[in-house]
Amino acid sequence: MNTIHVDVVSAEESIFSGEARFVALPGEAGELGIYPRHTPLITRIKPGSVRIEKADGSEEFIFVAGGILEVQPNCVTVLSDTAIRGKDLDDEKANAAKAAAEEAVKNAKSEIDLAKASAELSVMVAQLQALRKFRVKK
Repeated sequence: MNTIHVDVVSAEESIFSGEARFVALPGEAGELGIYPRHTPLITRIKPGSVRIEKADGSEEFIFVAGGILEVQPNCVTVLSDTAIRGKDLDDEKANAAKAAAEEAVKNAKSEIDLAKASAELSVMVAQLQALRKFRVKK
């Protein structure tokens, strides 16, 4: 069978390491799809969900808060400060964090505060979207 090795790593731990048939994730310029023997590539990725179709046909979903993607013909590496397995996403926590980010945007006193709060809000919106994707697939 034709597979590619995939590693998804956060600042704290290795989230996924294994063989896959296909990987889809949010690149800066749009959704990226990676198959075995893909052309080498290094790019930034946006907050969103990484979908890994494993060698056995099952799927793994992982939320990443942005990061770097490296693709080699036989290996895909996703590096992210924050990566959370789909099964570990918490709807309540994500909604609370989104509400806090929205409040921070409203109360921003400087452009820097506004930029930080807006970035946090976009990450939380992406996490909620990833959560919904994961829940639909279950």
